[in-house]
Amino acid sequence: MLHSPLSASSNELVISILTMVLDQGKPLDRAYSQHFSGLQLVPAEQARIALVTGDILRRLNLYCFLAEISPDEMERFGSKLLNVWHLFHQLDLPRMQYALPVDPQRLAARIEQAKAQPVLWDGCPEWLDVMGREQLGEQWPKERAALCVAPKRFVRANGLKVSREELAAKLAAEYVTTTLVPGVESALEVTSDSALFRTQSFKEGLFEQQDAGSQRVAAALDAKPGMRVIDACAGAGGKTLHIAAQMQGKGRLLAMDVEQWKLDKLKERARRSGAYNVETRLIASSKTIKRLKLSADRVLLDVPCSGLGVLKRNPDAKWRDTPDRLPVLMDLQKQILASYSRMVKVGGIVVYATCSIFPGENREQIDAFLAQNDNFRLLEDETISPADTGFDGFYLAKLERIKE
Repeated sequence: MLHSPLSASSNELVISILTMVLDQGKPLDRAYSQHFSGLQLVPAEQARIALVTGDILRRLNLYCFLAEISPDEMERFGSKLLNVWHLFHQLDLPRMQYALPVDPQRLAARIEQAKAQPVLWDGCPEWLDVMGREQLGEQWPKERAALCVAPKRFVRANGLKVSREELAAKLAAEYVTTTLVPGVESALEVTSDSALFRTQSFKEGLFEQQDAGSQRVAAALDAKPGMRVIDACAGAGGKTLHIAAQMQGKGRLLAMDVEQWKLDKLKERARRSGAYNVETRLIASSKTIKRLKLSADRVLLDVPCSGLGVLKRNPDAKWRDTPDRLPVLMDLQKQILASYSRMVKVGGIVVYATCSIFPGENREQIDAFLAQNDNFRLLEDETISPADTGFDGFYLAKLERIKE
């Protein structure tokens, strides 16, 4: 947490970013990109702005309750919210023009009221708490609490260029301190407040910033050198590059997506990482998938999902139209699993994955698929719990094709 208040200009940026997310419906990462591009902010100040913005969004309803404002009043009353945030964290009030005052005694009383409401204290909207209790039962309160804390920073050592221990030493020489992550062979936790993307190690493609839980998903694919592997929902390629390292750059790795700009971004990252066996292909129609029937040894289906396992990192999903979109996403997950699984050979492996911890998007989808497809069997599945691991939340299921 901060040890000193934000500057006046940084406070204005926080309010502007929150307004864009809450009033205009922009995703948080795009709001950051739009506000930070072109500004000559030192990395430490940019990190401070993201820290405050992220914390407010993780417990938005709590801070709005304390400030006695509505989330859609951010542009008008954002200064009061920031004053409340600073006082809540026992920081001096920031310097802001036109800042609205806060009554300390009234704030203290409302904090005590909030402490008696665990759901509010954890920054959880009602719809999410209802779904959590329905799907996770007694496990939900500890997951809810784990999802409202700041995320840790993890990197994945690029095995094409460096071992994890070598990377730790190189980063230490650049004043970045890290620790090994037990159970995740490629992961380091970054324990210093360092500008990772300005390091020489990053420029040389020695690592990617990637949550340790996410690294476990790609590791489960168990891709080997010389295999034909398809990452069918590749996005910008974080897991693709991990798979390329598993394959030691040998074999064919086809990265596919329905959006070309993501594949273009992936190509840039693959060049920096030295992942020269990566080929990209746009999914232009269902024919793209049909042409690859029974062609792959491994298929990764990191399907579109609610993102409710990664709320520490993307807290704006709690305050957008996620509950309305969820049925549409779940139908898309079913379609992708049914269609894209056709690309794996007999004896090959499909890994279905989400960044959700809820069974409706996870095991229930797998059970429904297996009920209609006796040519697959479930080898194993796992929910990576934020409460139990400290990582982001993910689900993965390994399916083997046993016949055509």
